[in-house]
Amino acid sequence: MGDAILVEGKAAPRGRFPHVRRAGDLVFVSGTSSRRPDGTFAGARADAMGVTDLDIRAQTHAVIGNVRDLLEAAGGGLSDIVNVTAYLVSMNDFGGYNEVYGEYFDETGPARTTVAVHQLPHPHLLIEIACVAHIPRDRAAGKEAGA
Repeated sequence: MGDAILVEGKAAPRGRFPHVRRAGDLVFVSGTSSRRPDGTFAGARADAMGVTDLDIRAQTHAVIGNVRDLLEAAGGGLSDIVNVTAYLVSMNDFGGYNEVYGEYFDETGPARTTVAVHQLPHPHLLIEIACVAHIPRDRAAGKEAGA
C-alpha cells in the first residue's frame, strides 16, 4: 500500500491531494464532504427555481459514510479514528450534526473539534470532516491479503 491513497469509486478530490495519506500507523483523511462520484451532494436539492433545500443530518450521514469508505480502503474503519475535526458553515446546524454524529460515536470514541467556517468549496455543502485514524500497517496489510 502506498502512502497516498486515491480511492476508486469515490468523488475525486477537488485539488491535487489524496483522499487518504498514511504516515506509519497513522492514517490522515483529507477533508471529506457529502459529494458523490457524479458531483452531486447527498443532503442537497434545488428546485426548478434554484431554491435549495440543504439537510445537515443527511449530509452528516453521507460524510461519515464517505469517511468510513476511505478508511476501509486503508485497511481500517470508523472505530480506528482517534481525532475528528468537523467544519460547519453555520453553528445553527450543530444540533443536527451532533445528533447524527452520536449515532456513530460516543464518549469512548475519537477526540473531536467542531468549528464554524465562512464557507466550504461548494455552496450546497454544510459540513466537511477531516480525521486521523490509527491503523497499524500490519493489520491493514492483513485485511488487504484477505486475512
